[in-house]
Amino acid sequence: MVTTIIGARPQFIKAAVVSSAVQKHNMESRRPQITEVIVHTGQHYDDNISAIFFRELNIPELEINLGVGSGLHGQQTGQMLIRIEEVLLSEKPDWVIAYGDTNSTLAGALATANLRIPIAHVEAGLRSFNREMFEEYNRVLADHCSDLLFCPTQSAVQNLKHEGITEGVHWVGDVMCDSVIYNIKLAEKNSRILETQNLKAKDYVLATVYRAENTEDLKKLKYIFCTLDKIAQDGWNVIVPLHPRTRKSLNDSETSSINNLVLINPVSYLDMLLLGKQAKVVLTDSGGVQKEAFWLEVPCVILRNETEWVETVETGWNYLAGTDKQTIINAFNIASNSDLNTPHKLFGSGNAGDLILQYLISAHI
Repeated sequence: MVTTIIGARPQFIKAAVVSSAVQKHNMESRRPQITEVIVHTGQHYDDNISAIFFRELNIPELEINLGVGSGLHGQQTGQMLIRIEEVLLSEKPDWVIAYGDTNSTLAGALATANLRIPIAHVEAGLRSFNREMFEEYNRVLADHCSDLLFCPTQSAVQNLKHEGITEGVHWVGDVMCDSVIYNIKLAEKNSRILETQNLKAKDYVLATVYRAENTEDLKKLKYIFCTLDKIAQDGWNVIVPLHPRTRKSLNDSETSSINNLVLINPVSYLDMLLLGKQAKVVLTDSGGVQKEAFWLEVPCVILRNETEWVETVETGWNYLAGTDKQTIINAFNIASNSDLNTPHKLFGSGNAGDLILQYLISAHI
């Protein structure tokens, strides 16, 4: 039996890929059945960034919701740790699976380490080398607690090697690549987001801003949104799905000069995929969105000074711009005129979920 710990929107997408592999395995009747118990910490709880993803991605029915909600980093992680430990003592899983770099990931890793339960970390080995980001501490600590480390890229494998972690390390590719390959077809068939927002393909710009390093620094947030507004003033239709935290921070920053942007509520995963594919350029501080743009062959300007997904920049497809107005505009102008081919194999062949399950079976889940 395996317990999957998730809590944030990107983790729902990643977990859906592995859960799909488990369901496929269980449908083959001659194989031993695998029981998966999904634990949602409640880190993301708004319906637009939580429940809708479970419905849309066909994630198995949620059995345990810890309902932790928002809070300060230490407070939130502490509550998760207490409640995850209670679940693990009750369920007694053979393995735990954690994803990415959120507080839910850290709490799951610490709980399993304390109880001596084996844990697999999906998306292991990523490093921004920016210790001002709480996500960096989360991923480093999770990796050093883990027994199986599933790396999305070869550079992630090398990062672990440099830290002395070589046992249990496997390059499997990126589960989000699996998800994009499968779900973009559904998005093209079922999403009506372009019609509802009155958008034409390749005639708009998509922007997302949600990372704490940008939303909690009100001066930095104001710079970003004023820059996006300048791009809109130059004739581009700029659509911005707003994370609830970002909307609150914008209100707190009293940023009034962004009247040219199209600010909308968070959208579903399929809608977001279609928005990304049909955009002329994507501007984002999200790791997931910058990869999706890469796979969908849409140029992307990264609103950070560094990225864990160095391959997307090294290939010349994505552009690091930070939060400086002129740097962002320069990168945007280059991106809007770029014409490159995306080397998809850098992130695997779209079978990461199956490979992860095979390694877990070999480890006797």
